[in-house]
Amino acid sequence: MSWRAAFLVMGAAGLVLAPVVVALVRDLPRPASAAAQAPISQVFPLLARKPSFWLLAFASSSSSLIGYALALWTPAVMMRSFGLDLVTTGQFLASLLLIGGSAGVFAGGWLADRLGARNRAWYAWLPAGAWLISSAAWALGLMAPNLWIAWPLLLIGNALNILWLGPVIAAVQHLAPARMRSTASGSFLLINNLIGLGVGPLLIGGVSDALKSRYGADSLRDAAVAGTIFYVLAAILMFAAAKRLSSDWVEDSATA
Repeated sequence: MSWRAAFLVMGAAGLVLAPVVVALVRDLPRPASAAAQAPISQVFPLLARKPSFWLLAFASSSSSLIGYALALWTPAVMMRSFGLDLVTTGQFLASLLLIGGSAGVFAGGWLADRLGARNRAWYAWLPAGAWLISSAAWALGLMAPNLWIAWPLLLIGNALNILWLGPVIAAVQHLAPARMRSTASGSFLLINNLIGLGVGPLLIGGVSDALKSRYGADSLRDAAVAGTIFYVLAAILMFAAAKRLSSDWVEDSATA
């Protein structure tokens, strides 16, 4: 079975299971205070009128596009281009995700809380700067001549490519009044995952296939390195979002 077929099989399984979940899974009863939650028919038009929402959404989607692709294909790159076996690959990547991923998520939220209190633009500046560094770290790490050089570079890349999560989700929630924020987050994540999960792994796999006749086993690594340009695109969009964030921001006390 090819990797494309595996994606199709899992997608089909999801379509089969979705009606079962809808039929059997019921939401828990909500307190009276939650009854005022706004429907998406009210929330999305509000968000759609704000340029910062689209800039945040497409910047994060661009990051997720290459982020999901790297998460899927980096194990194969380590085996093909660095000669690692399956167990060593798992140990190598686990160390990157445990240290880098944990540090990145924590640092993003911690820094955004402190810097963002002084200037809302930091909720966008932080991810943008992190993505620029992450792009270079991933490219250099994947092209490194040995693991001693690759590990610290990929550690930095893993930490900074996930730093956006806390700041951006917080910023999206503050584009709407409190009673709309869960739906605002859901709208954002739908766009992010449709592009990130839907396009990223397939795109990098397709580029690798196109390069295989010329670059052989290293074609996947070269495709992944080329894909880091999406982090640069994400940074550009996020810098643009920073200019609009303060004017679109909704304080906690605001009502709709």
